[in-house]
Amino acid sequence: MLKRQARAVAAGLRVMDLSLLAVAFPIAYAVRKGLAGPTLPGLYPMARYWPFVVLALLVWIGAASLSRVYDVYRTRSISSELLRMSRAVGMQALLVAASGFLLHQHDVSRLLVGTHLAISWALLCSSRVVVRFVAHAVRRRGYNTRTFAVVGTDELSLDLRTALLSRAHWGYEFAGFVLDGPSPGRKLPGNVLGSVDELASVLERHVIDLVVIAAATERMKDLERAVAVCDEQGVPVKLAVDLLPGRNAHLEVEELEGIPLLSLASGPQDLFPLLAKRAFDIVLSFLGLLVLSPILAIVALAVRLDSPGPVLFRQRRVGLNGREFTLYKLRSMRLGAEDELHALREHNEADGPVFKMREDPRVTAVGRFIRRTSLDELPQLWNVLRGEMSVVGPRPPLPEEVRRYERWQRRRLSMKPGITCTWQISGRSDLEFDRWMELDLAYIDGWSLWRDLRIVAQTIPAVLLRRGAR
Repeated sequence: MLKRQARAVAAGLRVMDLSLLAVAFPIAYAVRKGLAGPTLPGLYPMARYWPFVVLALLVWIGAASLSRVYDVYRTRSISSELLRMSRAVGMQALLVAASGFLLHQHDVSRLLVGTHLAISWALLCSSRVVVRFVAHAVRRRGYNTRTFAVVGTDELSLDLRTALLSRAHWGYEFAGFVLDGPSPGRKLPGNVLGSVDELASVLERHVIDLVVIAAATERMKDLERAVAVCDEQGVPVKLAVDLLPGRNAHLEVEELEGIPLLSLASGPQDLFPLLAKRAFDIVLSFLGLLVLSPILAIVALAVRLDSPGPVLFRQRRVGLNGREFTLYKLRSMRLGAEDELHALREHNEADGPVFKMREDPRVTAVGRFIRRTSLDELPQLWNVLRGEMSVVGPRPPLPEEVRRYERWQRRRLSMKPGITCTWQISGRSDLEFDRWMELDLAYIDGWSLWRDLRIVAQTIPAVLLRRGAR
């Protein structure tokens, strides 16, 4: 019953979305027609563009499916729903543009297409906000509710009950507890419906829309029968397992050829945001190399004239998940500087496995300037363009540094290294090593594309003011 209702809601949302996409076109046509003038040509009659509208609707069906716009809706946050909607519209824009190119639809105004997509996005997102507001208001008044029972009486069970009831807009009402063992010696905040051995009759006697099983890992074998009973009677089950309580990784359930898989990953895994990050890296590194090439040429000449040796300094570094690559920098030290490192170890001013020395005698005159201004880092834009690094991410360590890492510090390798990150805007060389690692791990755990943009924007004044530079 619930599955049929969920499918009906999803079908209704699909019809509404397709209708809004169709309605958006006449609005976009009127807007574009009103902009016609000496600099913008006029439009063909509207009837000529309906094949484009049909194409846009067909593309939306695929884009919405890939972005999982119509997945489970009741417990999804509005921000998550709008993000999926925006992702689907963005994908639709790319697919429509590609289809127009392949089908040679050169007579369709690009401004008209862009206006249609913008209005479509505004209508779709607005409709979701309205639907969500109405649904939440209805559920708060006791309509369109779902009853749930919790199997278990431990702290995890009580926390689940509280969490579901605290979100009134989800519309869940608590039916009671199902005991998974001896009766607890304390008063429970709700009715006791029976024991787990009686679950079949409990489901027959009570209206239960959802069974939430709170299971300790050692009890999983005992609760298999409870899951089978719910499946037999068509009652949905949510299984809460207190698995690996000290983990940092994000947990997801996947399915491979019918085999359920529990996936744990500490770094970002969502495909489309990562693709957007890569696109951002490509655009910024390409434009950076193009625009800054005169500065690179001048600095390269200064490095060459200042001391003998190559202009570029190449060094093996460790990237994503331990992959080694060659990092490029403008040379800031004299030739053979790496061979002198052992003799200078006693002057190291940094804690941890890294080496920092404020008055390093190996640094050349030009090298001191380009280090303080971070100009020596510019060739790493080539590493970004090649895909070995990102614009924003943890700094790539040396292999010997990684070998001296504590186990918890290796998690910073779970994301592609970058030219700048939170350490760059928080003190750079003045940071203690453990604080540096903590900042990198916090960046990985809270990563978003918007955060990358903020870090890039904050890096500019940090570099210009030379905060923490050596």
